[in-house]
Amino acid sequence: MNGWIAAAAVLLAVGGAAVVWAVSSGPLPRRVAAQNLATSVAGPSLLLLAQGYSRSSYVDLALLLALLGPVGTLVFARLLAADLADARPVPQGPTWVTAGVGAVVVAVVCAGVGPGRAMVKLLVTGALLIGGNLVASRSLAGGFQQVRDG
Repeated sequence: MNGWIAAAAVLLAVGGAAVVWAVSSGPLPRRVAAQNLATSVAGPSLLLLAQGYSRSSYVDLALLLALLGPVGTLVFARLLAADLADARPVPQGPTWVTAGVGAVVVAVVCAGVGPGRAMVKLLVTGALLIGGNLVASRSLAGGFQQVRDG
Protein backbone atom coordinates (compact mmCIF):
# COMPACT_ATOMS: atom_id res chain seq x y z
CA MET A 1 0.00 0.00 0.00
CA ASN A 2 1.39 3.37 -0.95
CA GLY A 3 0.49 6.88 0.20
CA TRP A 4 -2.03 7.45 -2.61
CA ILE A 5 -4.06 4.39 -1.68
CA ALA A 6 -3.86 5.22 2.03
CA ALA A 7 -5.11 8.77 1.35
CA ALA A 8 -7.98 7.37 -0.74
CA ALA A 9 -8.86 4.93 2.05
CA VAL A 10 -8.93 7.71 4.64
CA LEU A 11 -11.02 9.94 2.39
CA LEU A 12 -13.48 7.14 1.68
CA ALA A 13 -13.68 6.16 5.35
CA VAL A 14 -14.30 9.68 6.65
CA GLY A 15 -16.54 10.77 3.77
CA GLY A 16 -18.36 7.46 3.62
CA ALA A 17 -19.08 7.58 7.35
CA ALA A 18 -20.51 11.09 6.99
CA VAL A 19 -22.67 10.02 4.05
CA VAL A 20 -23.97 6.90 5.79
CA TRP A 21 -24.76 8.89 8.94
CA ALA A 22 -26.59 11.61 7.00
CA VAL A 23 -28.58 9.14 4.91
CA SER A 24 -29.56 6.88 7.78
CA SER A 25 -30.42 9.44 10.42
CA GLY A 26 -32.02 12.50 9.10
CA PRO A 27 -34.89 14.23 7.41
CA LEU A 28 -35.31 14.31 3.65
CA PRO A 29 -33.28 17.49 3.05
CA ARG A 30 -30.25 16.01 4.79
CA ARG A 31 -30.55 12.76 2.83
CA VAL A 32 -30.67 14.57 -0.51
CA ALA A 33 -27.66 16.67 0.44
CA ALA A 34 -25.84 13.47 1.42
CA GLN A 35 -26.32 12.15 -2.10
CA ASN A 36 -24.41 15.15 -3.39
CA LEU A 37 -21.77 14.64 -0.70
CA ALA A 38 -21.30 11.02 -1.80
CA THR A 39 -20.42 12.16 -5.30
CA SER A 40 -18.06 14.80 -3.95
CA VAL A 41 -16.20 12.21 -1.86
CA ALA A 42 -16.07 9.38 -4.40
CA GLY A 43 -14.63 11.52 -7.23
CA PRO A 44 -11.44 12.65 -5.49
CA SER A 45 -11.05 9.15 -4.04
CA LEU A 46 -11.06 7.72 -7.55
CA LEU A 47 -8.41 10.24 -8.58
CA LEU A 48 -6.20 9.16 -5.68
CA LEU A 49 -6.74 5.49 -6.52
CA ALA A 50 -5.89 6.16 -10.16
CA GLN A 51 -2.53 7.55 -9.08
CA GLY A 52 -1.97 4.81 -6.50
CA TYR A 53 -2.66 1.92 -8.86
CA SER A 54 -1.33 3.70 -11.99
CA ARG A 55 -4.62 3.10 -13.78
CA SER A 56 -5.84 5.93 -15.96
CA SER A 57 -9.23 4.25 -16.31
CA TYR A 58 -10.05 5.35 -12.75
CA VAL A 59 -9.72 8.96 -13.92
CA ASP A 60 -12.31 8.15 -16.58
CA LEU A 61 -14.64 6.88 -13.86
CA ALA A 62 -14.09 10.05 -11.85
CA LEU A 63 -14.86 12.11 -14.95
CA LEU A 64 -18.07 10.17 -15.52
CA LEU A 65 -19.01 10.61 -11.86
CA ALA A 66 -18.26 14.34 -12.10
CA LEU A 67 -20.69 14.60 -15.01
CA LEU A 68 -23.50 12.39 -13.71
CA GLY A 69 -23.36 13.01 -9.93
CA PRO A 70 -24.61 16.61 -9.93
CA VAL A 71 -27.21 15.72 -12.54
CA GLY A 72 -28.58 13.06 -10.17
CA THR A 73 -28.74 15.61 -7.36
CA LEU A 74 -30.57 18.07 -9.62
CA VAL A 75 -33.05 15.36 -10.64
CA PHE A 76 -33.73 14.57 -6.98
CA ALA A 77 -34.12 18.27 -6.23
CA ARG A 78 -36.62 18.63 -9.06
CA LEU A 79 -38.61 15.50 -8.24
CA LEU A 80 -38.72 16.29 -4.53
CA ALA A 81 -39.27 20.04 -4.94
CA ALA A 82 -42.63 19.97 -3.16
CA ASP A 83 -41.23 18.01 -0.22
CA LEU A 84 -38.12 20.20 -0.02
CA ALA A 85 -40.03 23.49 -0.23
CA ASP A 86 -40.80 23.53 3.50
CA ALA A 87 -37.30 22.76 4.74
CA ARG A 88 -34.51 23.52 2.30
CA PRO A 89 -31.16 21.94 3.11
CA VAL A 90 -28.36 24.41 3.68
CA PRO A 91 -25.24 22.27 3.17
CA GLN A 92 -22.79 25.18 3.14
CA GLY A 93 -20.23 23.63 5.48
CA PRO A 94 -20.00 20.22 3.79
CA THR A 95 -20.13 21.83 0.35
CA TRP A 96 -17.13 24.05 0.93
CA VAL A 97 -15.20 21.33 2.76
CA THR A 98 -15.65 18.84 -0.09
CA ALA A 99 -14.85 21.52 -2.66
CA GLY A 100 -11.64 22.29 -0.78
CA VAL A 101 -10.74 18.62 -0.45
CA GLY A 102 -11.42 18.12 -4.15
CA ALA A 103 -9.20 21.07 -5.05
CA VAL A 104 -6.36 19.80 -2.84
CA VAL A 105 -6.62 16.27 -4.22
CA VAL A 106 -6.61 17.50 -7.82
CA ALA A 107 -3.62 19.77 -7.16
CA VAL A 108 -1.64 17.00 -5.46
CA VAL A 109 -2.44 14.41 -8.12
CA CYS A 110 -1.57 16.91 -10.86
CA ALA A 111 1.79 17.48 -9.18
CA GLY A 112 2.31 13.73 -9.12
CA VAL A 113 1.36 13.27 -12.76
CA GLY A 114 3.37 16.14 -14.17
CA PRO A 115 2.62 18.23 -17.25
CA GLY A 116 0.87 16.62 -20.19
CA ARG A 117 -2.46 15.36 -21.39
CA ALA A 118 -3.12 13.49 -18.16
CA MET A 119 -2.82 16.72 -16.19
CA VAL A 120 -5.31 18.47 -18.46
CA LYS A 121 -7.75 15.59 -17.98
CA LEU A 122 -7.29 15.81 -14.20
CA LEU A 123 -7.88 19.56 -14.22
CA VAL A 124 -11.07 19.19 -16.26
CA THR A 125 -12.29 16.41 -13.98
CA GLY A 126 -11.51 18.50 -10.90
CA ALA A 127 -13.27 21.55 -12.29
CA LEU A 128 -16.35 19.46 -13.06
CA LEU A 129 -16.31 17.83 -9.61
CA ILE A 130 -16.00 21.12 -7.76
CA GLY A 131 -18.33 23.12 -10.03
CA GLY A 132 -20.97 20.40 -10.08
CA ASN A 133 -20.85 20.11 -6.31
CA LEU A 134 -21.31 23.86 -5.85
CA VAL A 135 -24.13 24.17 -8.39
CA ALA A 136 -26.01 21.13 -7.07
CA SER A 137 -25.68 22.29 -3.46
CA ARG A 138 -26.88 25.76 -4.39
CA SER A 139 -29.89 24.32 -6.21
CA LEU A 140 -30.77 22.22 -3.15
CA ALA A 141 -30.64 25.35 -0.99
CA GLY A 142 -33.22 27.07 -3.18
CA GLY A 143 -31.31 28.11 -6.25
CA PHE A 144 -30.14 31.50 -7.33
CA GLN A 145 -32.48 34.38 -6.50
CA GLN A 146 -31.83 36.20 -9.78
CA VAL A 147 -32.75 33.12 -11.82
CA ARG A 148 -35.96 32.49 -9.88
CA ASP A 149 -37.10 36.10 -10.25
CA GLY A 150 -36.47 36.08 -13.99
